[in-house]
Amino acid sequence: MMSETALDQKSGSSSWLLADSPKNAFQAKCQRAYIGWLAFRSNPIAMLGLAIVLFLCLVALFAPLIAGGDGTTQDLANRLAPPSAEHWFGTDELGRDIFARIVWGSRVTLYIIFLVSIIVMPIGLIIGTTAGLLGGVVDATLMRITDIFLAFPRLILALAFVAVLGPGLENAVLAIALTTWSPYARLARAETLTLRNSEYIMAAQIMGASRIRVLFAHIMPMCLSSTIVRLTLDMAGIILTAAGLGFLGLGAQPPLAEWGAMIASGRDYLLDQWWVPTIPGIAILVVSLGFNLLGDGLRDVLDPRSSGGH
Repeated sequence: MMSETALDQKSGSSSWLLADSPKNAFQAKCQRAYIGWLAFRSNPIAMLGLAIVLFLCLVALFAPLIAGGDGTTQDLANRLAPPSAEHWFGTDELGRDIFARIVWGSRVTLYIIFLVSIIVMPIGLIIGTTAGLLGGVVDATLMRITDIFLAFPRLILALAFVAVLGPGLENAVLAIALTTWSPYARLARAETLTLRNSEYIMAAQIMGASRIRVLFAHIMPMCLSSTIVRLTLDMAGIILTAAGLGFLGLGAQPPLAEWGAMIASGRDYLLDQWWVPTIPGIAILVVSLGFNLLGDGLRDVLDPRSSGGH
């Protein structure tokens, strides 16, 4: 009886989510989200990316339980020990457990991703949509500034900012954000140029909506989905830039576990103790791949022009 009741509830919720004529705006939004999830779920590559990202989040969340330590405890008697039952990924040059440092390094990676995301998206959206909506001198000025940032390689520009701000995790995050916002501004401007002459935008203006209201209430929400997809696809680049800064000693400072810094400290042992630099390199590879696969899946779902979005 319980299973039949559960089945009835499931079929009832499915019929509500797949109804031909939604009764209100909330049901329409739920239907759109559910249909998008069905399209996303049908893509095994995207599901693999989602699994990797969720696994990273779970590892970072339960790091104290998984690692059993903070990853900074030194044991010189066991330095450069190979992978074993006691130390799954071996130990580094100071006898620290590499598995524990990989686990704690996932927190640093997510911290960087989160802070860069909340800085980059608003800056890119505001600059891009403002330039596209106002046009004229404002558009030309903002886009020339954007072009200047686009002209420099991301890592080189980040190195310049960190050299000015000083080494450290927060300064590295700020440097990465300052070098990453420009493609989002370009993307938001391109979409705004196609939206600003739309009928619903003209109707809102006729009804007395100010430019600020049109910008924040009508144009920005329409640009949000493509910006999210671009951000997800850029996560790999953000991770690699952060790892590059850590490798050069300009990111997270010792003894904090950061994957790029772990590779830097282990590069002298690549031939004899391969696990010291290789394991954090594999971690960067897997996480970057996961975000790329997730971004591809989200693009198929959120981009109405793609076949997966229909």
